[in-house]
Amino acid sequence: MPGARRIHQIPAADRPREKLQRKGAATLSDFELWEVLVGIGSMGAAVGSIAKQLQKLLQKGPDAITYEALIAIKGINIATAGKILASLELARRHLVRDIQPLRTQQDILARLHDIRTKKQEYFVCLSLDGGQRLISQRTITIGTLDAVQAHPREVFADAIADRAATILVAHNHPSGDPQPSRQDITLTQQLHASGQLLGIPLQDHLILTKTEHFSCRQHHLL
Repeated sequence: MPGARRIHQIPAADRPREKLQRKGAATLSDFELWEVLVGIGSMGAAVGSIAKQLQKLLQKGPDAITYEALIAIKGINIATAGKILASLELARRHLVRDIQPLRTQQDILARLHDIRTKKQEYFVCLSLDGGQRLISQRTITIGTLDAVQAHPREVFADAIADRAATILVAHNHPSGDPQPSRQDITLTQQLHASGQLLGIPLQDHLILTKTEHFSCRQHHLL
């Protein structure tokens, strides 16, 4: 990986943005792509130094790239952190589609591991194609410590746009108890009925804690 460098030290033709313009983004290294995203450095932090730290952060896995981790890097301000997170989220939503189908509950739980430890309730929806491949995973709403509000309209709006064949929803219980509340059961039944009407069946509603999970389908709640 290149060391810290300043843009003015690089020949004009080899600067990342000029190289991207002439040869296309695919010809740039990961390090150079980070330099393009960062744009310019700041006082005391060259763009190359910032890109180097971002590359190290990425090597820890996509979940390591959080707002808090980004603004902890010297030279990254709120605007740059927002631009990076927005770019990654757009790519995840619209450009990246998992090739491997989610055929088992373990496959699905692996996709949802990030919400297990959230301190608030996160309600997420997975849009799946006819081959059980993930089209998109979205956070529909974020609730409180012990409740999350969601509406079938919000859940199915993006699934319709995705042309999903089926959906699967999940939320976490920070309390550590995976048992569904009365509100959880009511929402599950509403989503099941809406899915039947729209032709996008609800596969399951999973409730997760740090170590356990509850399947509404396996417990005959839909």
